[in-house]
Amino acid sequence: MRILGVDYGSRRIGIAVSDPACTMAHPIQTIQVKSDGSHFQEIVEIARSFQVDRLVVGLPYNMDGSLGGKGEEVLLWGRELEQRIGLPVTFWDERLSTSEAHEMLLGFNIKGKKRKTIVDKIAASIILQGYLDSEHP
Repeated sequence: MRILGVDYGSRRIGIAVSDPACTMAHPIQTIQVKSDGSHFQEIVEIARSFQVDRLVVGLPYNMDGSLGGKGEEVLLWGRELEQRIGLPVTFWDERLSTSEAHEMLLGFNIKGKKRKTIVDKIAASIILQGYLDSEHP
């Protein structure tokens, strides 16, 4: 069994995948969001190639625990992804995952354009790892 982690953004979508034992998340790819919706097909193809059983989509709660406009957008997007891919989608609290990814990359001295191209897949792996850790304490 494998799980796909997704960090949704309006311009880029980070993708991570678990190992078969569902203990470790691995960053895979950053997908550019396209106006024609073809980014959905890219996610479907990745999910099929890794033979995933479910998806975990990061849900951006506000710091006070409420769900704002962006959170509502992600819920709608995640439900559309679930219909297109035919696999269950679980939403996972992603508060501060992108900030954590930026800090991690700065720690590795990765800056500028290079960081911008990989931060979303790193955030996806942080989201997925949080979910995996909760399932296997």
